[in-house]
Amino acid sequence: MSNIRTEAVRELFSRKPISVESPGAKVSDYFGTATFGLETMKKYLPGEAFEKVKQAVDTWGYIDRRVADAVAAAMKAWAMEMGVTHYTHWFHPLNGSTAEKHDAFFEMGLEGKVFEHFSGNALIQQEPDASSFPSGGIRNTFEARGYTAWDPSSPAFIVDKTLCIPTVFLSYTGEALDFKAPLLKSLYALDKAAVDVCQYFDKNVNKVVATLGWEQEYFLVDAALYHARPDLILTDRTLMGHASAKDQQLADHYFGSIPERVTAFMKDLEFECYKLGIPIRTRHNEVAPNQFECAPVYEEANLAVDHNQLLMDMMKRVARKHHFRVLLHEKPYKGINGSGKHNNWSLLTNTGVNLLAPGTTPKTNLQFLTFLINTIKAVHDHADLLRASVMSAGNEHRLGAHEAPPAIISVFIGQYLTRILNEIEARVPSDKMTPDEKTELKLDIGKIPEILLDNTDRNRTSPFAFTGNRFEFRAVGSSVNCAAPMTMLNSAMASQLREFKNQVETEIDKGIKKDEAIFRVLRRYIIHSKKILFEGNGYSDDWIAEAAERGLSNVKDTPEALKAYIHPSAIEMLDRLNVLTERELYARYDIRLEMFTKKLQIEARVLGDLAINHIIPTVIKYQNRLIENVKGLKEILPAGEFADAASYQLNSIRKISKHKALILEMVTEMINQRKLANHLEDVRDRAEAYNTKVKHYLNEIRFHIDKLELIVDDDLWPLPKYRELLFTR
Repeated sequence: MSNIRTEAVRELFSRKPISVESPGAKVSDYFGTATFGLETMKKYLPGEAFEKVKQAVDTWGYIDRRVADAVAAAMKAWAMEMGVTHYTHWFHPLNGSTAEKHDAFFEMGLEGKVFEHFSGNALIQQEPDASSFPSGGIRNTFEARGYTAWDPSSPAFIVDKTLCIPTVFLSYTGEALDFKAPLLKSLYALDKAAVDVCQYFDKNVNKVVATLGWEQEYFLVDAALYHARPDLILTDRTLMGHASAKDQQLADHYFGSIPERVTAFMKDLEFECYKLGIPIRTRHNEVAPNQFECAPVYEEANLAVDHNQLLMDMMKRVARKHHFRVLLHEKPYKGINGSGKHNNWSLLTNTGVNLLAPGTTPKTNLQFLTFLINTIKAVHDHADLLRASVMSAGNEHRLGAHEAPPAIISVFIGQYLTRILNEIEARVPSDKMTPDEKTELKLDIGKIPEILLDNTDRNRTSPFAFTGNRFEFRAVGSSVNCAAPMTMLNSAMASQLREFKNQVETEIDKGIKKDEAIFRVLRRYIIHSKKILFEGNGYSDDWIAEAAERGLSNVKDTPEALKAYIHPSAIEMLDRLNVLTERELYARYDIRLEMFTKKLQIEARVLGDLAINHIIPTVIKYQNRLIENVKGLKEILPAGEFADAASYQLNSIRKISKHKALILEMVTEMINQRKLANHLEDVRDRAEAYNTKVKHYLNEIRFHIDKLELIVDDDLWPLPKYRELLFTR
């Protein structure tokens, strides 16, 4: 036996954990040492310049060039002390990854002399061109000027010997070509709208930030096995492979003892994260074999997004040192749990109050209910847009697959909060409340913290679940940039809070007192949004039927789901909030369709190649062995004994012929359909063709290959099997 799979398995058994020495007694000794955060900035900047930068970040203000020159000089001095030689504007293009172009600090002077230089102009703005990134028609290659602009709210950091400066990425005409610019705009809109509502309850609130705590799920696979699977290399998932006899059914991996090699990887990863100021606190085994999770302490949403993008890059770097590869695809293995990136979202005031946490008085609990109910209505009114923000070719495999939330957007708040909302709906009449009604209602909402203390739970099947002091958006896929769903959620909430403020003011103008006006509007919202509240099992078929009766949409295909980006309601809301223009939304719609199409195109080409050049030759080789065996038996056995002696071989030969013929036929059909789709000029027609005419072949061809895997001699099978991929130690 000697094929690439055999060699990979042999190499796997030679692996030993890499020893990772503790870099220090305490994380606090080195946390953030590779970042130019506020503490470091304060040491290197003149006091006046530091205060101006801090004020600009706190108030969404501007930084003038004189201050920028001081910051640039301070950054350069600090970075060079750390051994840095280059700098880059680090940004999030619309392909989902991060991008960087490195420039050296040095410049040429007179008579060929070299000196180190980094100006405020270089810090604030650069023109990296970057013409090959997706733009959705916003710019053409022959007019491809693009600019990166410094985001001072996210600290610069060092990777290797390069100073990385977080930036937005804009076209020459000012349209956003990245994820960060719309995210920042949505955070600004949400801040202003939330502060206005907070003023009803606390005049000291002048800033509200959205916070995000992501939970990153991922798979690890040994590097040797990974390199023996072309589908993993090129698509990040297995396009074939029969289920292992044992996988996750015993739930013995979940929260189990972390394997030694994996622990070494995690320690190394955490060390690198801590230096970069990423507050990773949690690590554990997930449900599926070789699946793991890490999670940080929550942070301001923009910084959390940057840290998640940086983490995904760092995971891949560190994994290579430990002879692993990281799989961030939402469904790398068929038949077992895929990976998500749960986004835990909340709102925090400058006074330190979490607006989605119950308070200690009826007044603070009325504030809590105000933001809770407005969130529910925001999700209700913009459910399709939230689904579109997380839908992709990868997440299609995961959503609704009895392991992740379905494509139906619903909200879970628990039976006790549901009861409170029902009581508000029932007790607040259309006319004025009596003093007794007011007192009774305030007494009830005063009990919320005590009720939630022991009775809150979280519904793992809900795509949007309240978990005590935050909402957990569980439908987000493991590979995506969190900025996309967070931008849409922030925007939906900002729009909703503006509407709430206007309607409360209308009631007050009628002579209704503030608290009663708030209750009146909240009551209307509770009635309006009731259909999206669901406490049961989101995985059940009964829920699909019930959701349809309620009028909730269940869009499972990416091209259809993405139409929400260009729905008139989405265009109106996002343009009104100055988050995304109509042109920018259409660009994102086309880019997302193009990404969907290209991923399916790559998967179809890889599967066709593997089927024709790896699987079919292998099964023919094995079939020929069987044929030779049958011929030999026929020569040496009497006719009466031959039929019984050769029955297994003959049956296997027939099965192989059947599966082989169907594979060849379907691969040919898939190639023809792919070629037809590729000739369609319109990106939307092309995406629809891949969705309806090409995609189904991936599963159908796989079915026959997986059947052949059970027939063909294990020594001949060319690709590592699930039992090998999933149980790396």
